[in-house]
Amino acid sequence: MKNILLYSAFLVLLFSNGANAQEEIKIQEKYTAHNKGKFFVSWGGNRESYSKSDVTFKGKDYNFTVENMMAQDKPKGWHIDYVNPARMTIPQTNFRMGYFINDHYSIAIGVDHMKYVMTQNQTANVTGTINTGSSFDGIYNHTPTVMTADFLMYEHTDGLNYVNTEFSRHDDISSLFKIENTDKIQINLTEGVGFGVLYPKTNTTLLGKERHDDFHISGYGASLKTGLNITFFKHFYIQGELKGGYINMPDIRTTQSNDDSASQDFFFFQRIIAFGGIFRI
Repeated sequence: MKNILLYSAFLVLLFSNGANAQEEIKIQEKYTAHNKGKFFVSWGGNRESYSKSDVTFKGKDYNFTVENMMAQDKPKGWHIDYVNPARMTIPQTNFRMGYFINDHYSIAIGVDHMKYVMTQNQTANVTGTINTGSSFDGIYNHTPTVMTADFLMYEHTDGLNYVNTEFSRHDDISSLFKIENTDKIQINLTEGVGFGVLYPKTNTTLLGKERHDDFHISGYGASLKTGLNITFFKHFYIQGELKGGYINMPDIRTTQSNDDSASQDFFFFQRIIAFGGIFRI
């Protein structure tokens, strides 16, 4: 009986010590050691570059293509508008909100608020026909034409809104920088793929017609990205990203008439800096 009691006490002590050891490991484990179940949200700004694009304009009395149209973004620079709720849509911005489905992979939704502005007064070849009763009437066959304000002003400035879902991988590379306490500072490498719809507000003055200038689902896009994330004190981070992608918009509203539309496709390249937070609920 005495032996049984001693053996039982030994087993209790053994399991108790094991449980305490497990608890100690849990206490010592860093918050940044695991990502599964964490949420994150970020807000930032971007600069963009665009490939040349053939843009086709169609209506009752015209059908022509501006070939190899050049365009650029419309940067605001460092400005209070980025954090002013009443003016947040004026700069070029990026919003993202996501969830870690495991330690290395996340899924997120967001909006890349880009701006696309045709280079005014460029000379581009035009092919097609115009019969609107204006001085621009005629048949064009790769005809060099100056994009004057009277002929065409074309921009997605409020904006070229890429509403997308991203699936990303995250890897802690802090050890490469000899960082031991990742709860103070952690460096992560991230890569991702995204897809979504284009919901631009297109501002177009075309052959003197009244512009439409309202939000409209115009097409779709896909993108790839890579970035570097630096997290401070477990919950706050700054992230720099390079993102490239393809946009195809077959249904762009240009004027008040439902008969008028434009279509184009092009590649884009974004440089992004964003600030965010990561937390568990």
